[in-house]
Amino acid sequence: MRANFIFSEVWIGLRRNLTMTIAVIVTVAVGMALLGVGLMINSQVTSLTGYWTDKIELSVYLCTKGSSFEACRNRGAATDEEKAKLKQTIQGIPDVERIEYESQDQAYKNWQATESNQVLLSITKVEDMPESFRVKLKDPDKAPAVMASLKGQPGVSNIINQRDILQSVFGFMGKLRTMALGVAFLMLFAATLLIGNTVRLSAYNRRRETGIMRLVGASNIYIQLPFVMEGLIAGLIGGVLAAVLLITTKVLIFEGIQTYMAAPLGWDTVAGIITGTMAVGVLICVLASFITLRRYLRV
Repeated sequence: MRANFIFSEVWIGLRRNLTMTIAVIVTVAVGMALLGVGLMINSQVTSLTGYWTDKIELSVYLCTKGSSFEACRNRGAATDEEKAKLKQTIQGIPDVERIEYESQDQAYKNWQATESNQVLLSITKVEDMPESFRVKLKDPDKAPAVMASLKGQPGVSNIINQRDILQSVFGFMGKLRTMALGVAFLMLFAATLLIGNTVRLSAYNRRRETGIMRLVGASNIYIQLPFVMEGLIAGLIGGVLAAVLLITTKVLIFEGIQTYMAAPLGWDTVAGIITGTMAVGVLICVLASFITLRRYLRV
């Protein structure tokens, strides 16, 4: 009997405040979707950072004939003796995990595989490509110290830390992630205010019924429960709509760019984000309803 009464009160409340309820659902859906997108971007950036951090290398380029680098002026290409000595020096550094030598032929083939400009392909020769040592470090943070120890070694033209090349990309992704999360939290705040206002209006419209319930000795929880249920239903529907938006975003956007991603965003991660955002949406609605009712409904 009590359950039937509570559900009837919930249905009455939803019908009386249909416009506000729809507004709550839409706000929760948009807010949770933005939060989910922010978390998806965060997960993608984290996985990419971890993937590339593990593969970051130092490229120690050697002097070639006619090289324009300051260290190679007034001298020819690096000699076999210099290469052997440099390799021995690199292997002796404690922070080095492994070292690989890349010849001009290998460098040329690797460049051909990535270059699409036919003009450059036609005019570039094997002799134009530099030889290099690819140095994998145990700790990428030690790269500056390793670079300093190798700089100025005979036969070395320049040293490139691949981390510096990727830093700008990850910086942009980090800013994008911060913006997405910032907008999401603003939407969550707006949803909380809107839910609280809806519950307050619903309680005011049904003040006669709640007054009668107080007179017959109904407990505070029993009176508050229909209003909390309204918030829960609105949050659940909004969470489902947000899940649809997140799945659509994954299919249309993240699936479209995963070809260019070394560590694509997995569906298991998306499922976890959807579950989390739905839980957050429902929790916010329930808490907002409960807190607002305690403040505005004198029970």
